[in-house]
Amino acid sequence: MTMLSRYADTAPHRHLGDTSDLEAIQGMLAAAGVRLERWAAEAPLDHDATDADVLAAYASAIARLQAIGGYRSSDVIRLTPDHPDRATLRTKFLAEHVHDDDEVRFFVEGAGLFYIRHDGVVHALECTAGDLILLPAGTVHWFDTGERPCFTAIRLFTTPDGWVARFTGDPIAQAIPLYEQAP
Repeated sequence: MTMLSRYADTAPHRHLGDTSDLEAIQGMLAAAGVRLERWAAEAPLDHDATDADVLAAYASAIARLQAIGGYRSSDVIRLTPDHPDRATLRTKFLAEHVHDDDEVRFFVEGAGLFYIRHDGVVHALECTAGDLILLPAGTVHWFDTGERPCFTAIRLFTTPDGWVARFTGDPIAQAIPLYEQAP
C-alpha cells in the first residue's frame, strides 16, 4: 500500500504525520510539482526475468509514458536482497540530489521509499507495485531501497544519458528515518 510520512526539514525533523489516502497523498505531492498515479502492474515476472523481459511485459505502459512526457529512453532497476551491489546502490541513492531530467519510475514489483524535500517538509513516499511517480527535473530528493531491497521499477528518461544526479551535499538524508525505521 502506498504510504506517505512527512517530516520537518530542519532539526529536530519532527514527524508531521502519515497517510495512506491516495487522494491526500496526491494533493500534498502536487504542491511540490510531483505526480503520483496508480497504474496496473499485472504482468507476471519470473525471478530471473531479464531487463528486456520486463520492458517487453510493460511495453504498452512505457509507450503511454513516452507519449505523455516525450521520454526517449527507458531501463529497469531491479534490486533483490541478494543483489551483489545492493549496499553500494543504497548508499548512492540515499544522498540528497537533483536531476536535470525528470525522474519517472513505474514500480512493477515490490517497494521503495522516495524522500522529496519541498517547502520546509520532507515527504517520505513509499511506492509500491502499481505506483507511477514523476518528479520534475530539479526536484530535491533521495531514495532508499532498504537493507533488504525487493523491487523492480521501470525508469524513463528524456535523454539517453539515463540516471545522472547532482548531489547537494546536504546531510539531511542521514537525519530522517531510513526505510526500515519509518512508521
